Amino acid sequence: MSAATVHAVDDRIPLRSHLRHTGALIRRNLLWIRQDPESMADALLMPVIFTLLFVYVFGGSIGQALGGGQDQYVQYVIPGMIAMMSMTLSQGVGTGFSQDFNSGVMDRFRSLPIGRGSVLFAKIAVELVRMLFATAVLMIVAVLVGFDITSWSGLLAAVGLATVFASSIMWVFLTLGVIMKNAQSVQAMGFLVLFPLQFGSSIFTPTGSMPGWLQKFTDYNPLSTLADAARGLMVGGPVAHDLWITLGWSAAITAVMAPIAIHKFRTKT
Repeated sequence: MSAATVHAVDDRIPLRSHLRHTGALIRRNLLWIRQDPESMADALLMPVIFTLLFVYVFGGSIGQALGGGQDQYVQYVIPGMIAMMSMTLSQGVGTGFSQDFNSGVMDRFRSLPIGRGSVLFAKIAVELVRMLFATAVLMIVAVLVGFDITSWSGLLAAVGLATVFASSIMWVFLTLGVIMKNAQSVQAMGFLVLFPLQFGSSIFTPTGSMPGWLQKFTDYNPLSTLADAARGLMVGGPVAHDLWITLGWSAAITAVMAPIAIHKFRTKT
């Protein structure tokens, strides 16, 4: 289908039909996960491995720097891990999208009279379900290693904020999934983005001991602001500044990347 034909098809489809198409594709993607439960392995194992690794390997020394011990570090790192899950698992939407292109599934979707955006929205919705599942696993492990949930409303607000941020980041990985040739390239590019953002942040350790130039970066790193906002909501502390910066990042990323992802998907040959 030519780009002009694709746009004409999209223009003829009302909003209600777009929503129906999105729901059908969400069901399709969920059924695919049920047939391939191994695709949930990262969402199940990643929060377990990372929590145990950071709590028991680094928890004692970093906890002392925080003025406590391992228990103090647990209260510090778990909100940060929620931020990390939102970023790390978002990468899966790009690799899965690329695999669908290479397997020919996307050619079939694009030959159907359905809204092109519904394919992308369905992908994001299912990846958000995976992220929420991983977050639930994370909190179970967190409680087992000693995390004290002092505010359930704060926990739900932190998860909601992480979900908003994750949905914006997924547009970046969807764009990569469209323009990169294969899933391995998407994954490699994703790691180049993920690692500096994750480790140059306040997710795992306070930023006070970092060099001044790196602190400038971490102050407005969206993962730092998300982790700090989640920390304030879950264990107490200032929230407003980091909350608004995180929401600002989420809105800006979505406003820029969503139209690009949809346009690239419509015009990809």
